[in-house]
Amino acid sequence: MPLTPIPAGQVATIVTSLEMRARPPLRPMPTSDLRLVRWAHPALGRYRTLFRRVGEPWLWFSRLAMSDADVTRIIEDEQVHVFAVEDRTGIEVGMLELDFRESGQCELAYFGLVPELAGQGHGRWLMAQALAMAWRPGVARVWVHTCTLDHPSALNFYRAQGFAPFAQAVETFPDPRLTGHLPRDAAPHVPLLA
Repeated sequence: MPLTPIPAGQVATIVTSLEMRARPPLRPMPTSDLRLVRWAHPALGRYRTLFRRVGEPWLWFSRLAMSDADVTRIIEDEQVHVFAVEDRTGIEVGMLELDFRESGQCELAYFGLVPELAGQGHGRWLMAQALAMAWRPGVARVWVHTCTLDHPSALNFYRAQGFAPFAQAVETFPDPRLTGHLPRDAAPHVPLLA
């Protein structure tokens, strides 16, 4: 099997898209001492700060590279619901973004917690909250995508929650640590090849 070289300064990842075509069976709601706070009209700077805090370890950069106007247009759209996850002291430790802009669908556009919370059951709590809101009347499909740059358990987590993979693709992009969108020490598990 031949290998496909990745040009210097680029990152490659395998993206897996997953979906649910029916509301999952009701399960007991997981508990957590975290809370979900809706940001109806998030300030751009605050949004990007949280996006970076949650996503930097996994090389999330798309909303950092987009123009202010483009990001604002998305996060202020009434069909896009942005939530911060807060701990007991009000510190923002995660984010959830539900995108209802396509009729009959909800994309879990962004779903994540800071790495310090991994493995404590908070992800199951957040997913239960997300699915309860995503399956509103008229929604026939809820979907999400993850990639090989994400937390190593992400794909299995989504499958355990009832999502089924339906597509895969290889994505390459300029390394955001070299473009200045993220610090050079972000995502140390991904080699930095300049």
